[in-house]
Amino acid sequence: MLDYPALQALAMVIETGSFEAAAQALRVTSSAVSQRIRSLEDRMGAVLVVRGQPCTGTAEGLRLAHHLAQVRLLEQGLTGQGTARLRVAINADSLASWALPALAGLGALFDLVIEDETQSEGWLRRGEVMAAVTTNPVAVAGCDLSPLGRMRYIACATPGFIARHFPQGVTAQTLETAPALVFSAKDGLQALWARERHAMTRPLPAHHIGSTHDFVRAGCLGMGWALHPEALVRDHLASGALVVLDEKPMEVALYWQSLRNLKDALAPLSQALRHAARGALSPMV
Repeated sequence: MLDYPALQALAMVIETGSFEAAAQALRVTSSAVSQRIRSLEDRMGAVLVVRGQPCTGTAEGLRLAHHLAQVRLLEQGLTGQGTARLRVAINADSLASWALPALAGLGALFDLVIEDETQSEGWLRRGEVMAAVTTNPVAVAGCDLSPLGRMRYIACATPGFIARHFPQGVTAQTLETAPALVFSAKDGLQALWARERHAMTRPLPAHHIGSTHDFVRAGCLGMGWALHPEALVRDHLASGALVVLDEKPMEVALYWQSLRNLKDALAPLSQALRHAARGALSPMV
């Protein structure tokens, strides 16, 4: 039987980043929080908190904190009391273009893990999130899966950038020197487009810009070419600030995966996201 007051202390230290803040939130002393966590670490035979500024959870600590969140969610479903905290992995483009309004009216607290859609299922496999938007059409063990739709991306750049880097058109050769924009090292969309459409096999020169808003802004400032979510650049394309590099959009199929044992508790979230996706994404074919 797990010591739930100790789990609560652990979760609060991870959430707030310090023993002192956790103690204030729990209305106990810092020494009480420290004692509870030491006792839990002794029982589990593992370090659960990396003491620092801020304090962070180890992999085992995060797993236990996630377990507590699941228990609380189930308890709320039984009692109808309290506010659930939902830890969900979602890609930045979905969050910026269609998913956030679906979350806003649910009355829950969210701990959103911003992760590339090709990598998010790993958080489910490790037991660190309750649900995720993924590109994997195969359900992770213990999860239910449903298709959301296809997110449409447009390859584009400013007229000035195109005139400077692609005067004779986009080719594998011109892509070797024209700066691209990528969200992070995990973002392989630009490389995939270059490989599939232009047989480009070498690494792309690229700016790494890990902010969806600034990613689009960088494109409009002529810093590089990129594939942008259609919804985020529609007005820029209409005004001529951005120009398409390829008339055929690239579509990325997205799926919703959620823990089966929390199906009923997560039903409002799942329904809200599926409804939002139907209005924003292209249907699966």
